[in-house]
Amino acid sequence: MTTALVVCAHGTRDPAGRAAVRAVVDEVAALVPGVDVREAFVDVHGPFVADVVAALPAAGAGEPLAGVVVPLLLAGGYHVHVDIAEAVASRPDVVATPALGPDDRLVDVVLDRMAAASAPEGAAVVVVPAGSSDARAQADSDEVARRLAEQWDGPVTIGFAAGPSPSVADAVAAARGGGGGPVVAASYLLAPGFFQRRVEECGADVVTGPVLPDPRVAEIVVDRYRAVVG
Repeated sequence: MTTALVVCAHGTRDPAGRAAVRAVVDEVAALVPGVDVREAFVDVHGPFVADVVAALPAAGAGEPLAGVVVPLLLAGGYHVHVDIAEAVASRPDVVATPALGPDDRLVDVVLDRMAAASAPEGAAVVVVPAGSSDARAQADSDEVARRLAEQWDGPVTIGFAAGPSPSVADAVAAARGGGGGPVVAASYLLAPGFFQRRVEECGADVVTGPVLPDPRVAEIVVDRYRAVVG
């Protein structure tokens, strides 16, 4: 019996966002031939993670785990620590891994997006995660911004696409007032959709695209899985 890999995303009504997630699942499957790779979601639409986990064949005594759930989420907030945790709670043969971030590869992706958008060297940067009321998710996002600041010759702050303050629009306004130079809104969102459009409308001089598509995301998913199964 081979341990299944459940790739669990948030869920979105945006067709481009759904396609981006589907592409990651396909990339993951290509990296682990012979592994049963399944797609799951925590919100908006199914298949929902609790149902996907429940459908995994039970592992017998002495057999490998039935499944590993890897959150396709950039930070570990409510969906990781509550929704996914509850989905695996009744299955001792299924475990969940941490979220994708913080990870230096994700910082590299954001920097690559900035380069692709011709972000001026030394410009003020506002890193834009989705936002969460969960302090653990905010800490993950803060850590990514800190790591990016280590590689960027300019001020780096955070503004959220939703939820906590400051909003991305307010953070961009504050960054512009702080120095008067160009301001970059660096998306730390996984895929196209509603939140990415908020970033695009925030008033920054330069706006980057989301993390996807990028093969490094699938590599992180597989690394999370292999850290459990060996």
